[in-house]
Amino acid sequence: MVNRVKTATLIGINAYEVCVETDVINSLPSMSIVGLPDASVNEARDRVKSAIKNSGYTFPSRKIVINLAPADLKKVGTGFDLPIAVGILTEEEVFDYEKIKDYAFIGELSLDGTIRSVNGVLSLVLGLKEAGIKNVIVPKANAKEAALNGEVNVYGAEYLSDVVNHFTENLIPKTTVNINEYLKNSIVEDTGYDFKNVKGQHKAKKALEIAAAGAHNLLMLGSPGSGKTLMAKCLPSILPPLELSEALELTKIYSICGLLSSDEPLMTKRPFRMVHHTASANGIIGGGSSPKPGEITLANRGVLFLDEMVEFPRQVLEVLRQPLEDGEIVISRAMHSIKYPAKFMLLGAMNPCPCGFLGDREKQCTCSEYQISRYRSRLSGPLLDRIDLQVEVPRLTSTELLNFNSEEEDSATIRQRVIKARQIQALRYKDENILTNSELNSELIKKYCKIDEKSKEILKVAIVKYQLSGRKYDRILKLARTIADLEGCVDIQAIHLTQALQYRFEQD
Repeated sequence: MVNRVKTATLIGINAYEVCVETDVINSLPSMSIVGLPDASVNEARDRVKSAIKNSGYTFPSRKIVINLAPADLKKVGTGFDLPIAVGILTEEEVFDYEKIKDYAFIGELSLDGTIRSVNGVLSLVLGLKEAGIKNVIVPKANAKEAALNGEVNVYGAEYLSDVVNHFTENLIPKTTVNINEYLKNSIVEDTGYDFKNVKGQHKAKKALEIAAAGAHNLLMLGSPGSGKTLMAKCLPSILPPLELSEALELTKIYSICGLLSSDEPLMTKRPFRMVHHTASANGIIGGGSSPKPGEITLANRGVLFLDEMVEFPRQVLEVLRQPLEDGEIVISRAMHSIKYPAKFMLLGAMNPCPCGFLGDREKQCTCSEYQISRYRSRLSGPLLDRIDLQVEVPRLTSTELLNFNSEEEDSATIRQRVIKARQIQALRYKDENILTNSELNSELIKKYCKIDEKSKEILKVAIVKYQLSGRKYDRILKLARTIADLEGCVDIQAIHLTQALQYRFEQD
């Protein structure tokens, strides 16, 4: 008799139900797995055999055929070990099929029968929940993460024998977590970087505050030593806490990549990804023979920081254009396409010229006009179009550096203003399926970024003077909307629009 055990497989960050069909045939002892398994699934044959024997159970001395249905869906990962073992033990009548048919199983088996953790458990359980599964047994190390789904009953098993006992004598305790407590107790990590330690640079600080409040992209341009990298590292200290939907999406991503801590099953802090300029295009956007998320996905709902931005290869920078516009990246392969979320804030820093001292108040630039033009042309016009704020960061004067008595505003104070602005946006867009001003499309801009006659006159002048493209026009309105939110204004006023226009510079 063929028995069927339920599990799931990952495609991107989404999971799909898989039925593990097991049949034992009177033939020479062997074991075959069919249904598009990858190498790690095929290797389950030896792991499962040793785990069953070393757990004290009998392994069939006949031919075993395992079919992973649907057969046209690629099966990836080691999480199929446990459901395969359960299927074989059901054929040996260790399990009562009527008891296990309402369960799904996920887990990798060690040779001694220990159930090891696997990546992507939250996504797998959420996929099973959509398929109507009510109970799931997962590795004990993944139990808290799996329980974040909120509906499916989760049981964490440490050994294969624990799974057997769960259906015969000793029930495994159900794992429960309080998601709101995780979010409530999340605090900004003290990294030692605080805006109170940054002297001067008030315009750049204000630009970073606006960027954090509306999730806007920002480019800082200034001489070496002006404080660009320091301020970038201070940005996480003013980012608002994650919404529940954002935290769950981030948790799925980091779980798939194996970057989730077993002690903290829920991502509670916005990511800040600082990428070196030697990173490849695949490293940034994701990909590979078995596609994995790249840096833009790992920075989802957080910040991707590119220091010395023009030192990145042109090809790497240009692949950012589509994700910056759409908030997602699609990786296409011959058999399928995978979609990853990529709603990140791009934070870039660069020098104004190759020597770094163009426009510096104290040091003379030694670059020719050709060198400067070639240097700046590494950032294409279409890419700059997608950057909302572009701010110059001059070097501090000796007077500013030696002013030890100045008291700068700390990150905690700035963060409160950012949180208040984000709350305004969350309330405004509660029915629009977006969270921030940067996500507004053309239709929503017309609805939520209405301007008065005075502002329209300012925009007319700006369109002619700066030759604004449609994209720049939309981004200026979204930026003005965020500035108005920071000041608690319901409507965009002329002063907000003027300030938004000031945060752009033209690279001549």
